[in-house]
Amino acid sequence: MSNTGFFLSFEGIDGAGKSSHLDALAAALRQAGHTVTLTREPGGTPLAEQLRHLLLHHAMDAHTEALLAFAARRNHVCQVIAPALARGEVVISDRFSDATFAYQGAGRGLDWDLLLQLERLTLAGFGLNPDFVLKPDLTLWFDLPAAVAAQRLASARLPDRFEAQPAPFFAAVAGGYARRCAEDAPRFARIEADAPRPAVWQQVLAAVQSRGWLKEGA
Repeated sequence: MSNTGFFLSFEGIDGAGKSSHLDALAAALRQAGHTVTLTREPGGTPLAEQLRHLLLHHAMDAHTEALLAFAARRNHVCQVIAPALARGEVVISDRFSDATFAYQGAGRGLDWDLLLQLERLTLAGFGLNPDFVLKPDLTLWFDLPAAVAAQRLASARLPDRFEAQPAPFFAAVAGGYARRCAEDAPRFARIEADAPRPAVWQQVLAAVQSRGWLKEGA
């Protein structure tokens, strides 16, 4: 897109600990002079939040999950992400399209090529090039062993449909993230999420600083 803003996404299996660093990164970027829009998926708009509730709490097949996720994403981009980027803002989203490939593709077994078609249908046309498919400029992938994530989730609040899945499901989801990373490596920064929290934060900072969006020592 023709703007001076940039788009970051945080990704990882449930329990990876990414959410604890979202606000900290937003604060660091604001302190550096950026205007930041902090949002999430599924969600980010009134309609998308309603679709989020359906996805997390109502039983459905994998195709329906993917279709609802992309419908929510389209509305989210149209109403929040694209306008913020056009204003030159920084957008940080807790999950984006990689999550659908990881959860519904690798986790639920949906065809990868089908998801690519849905991604293009949903996210093309937001740039000067009509074939441009909107993706984050940087995706911070919090990579955590599924067994560790399961331990963390065991003490969490009442789990939703996805958090309640067994460890093999999350192992498959992690494999989906690894595949997306391999297919688009320059966009990804792999974060070793099993490290102590201060070390994880330093990895996040280093990834953003490497793009020139924050100065070292921020």
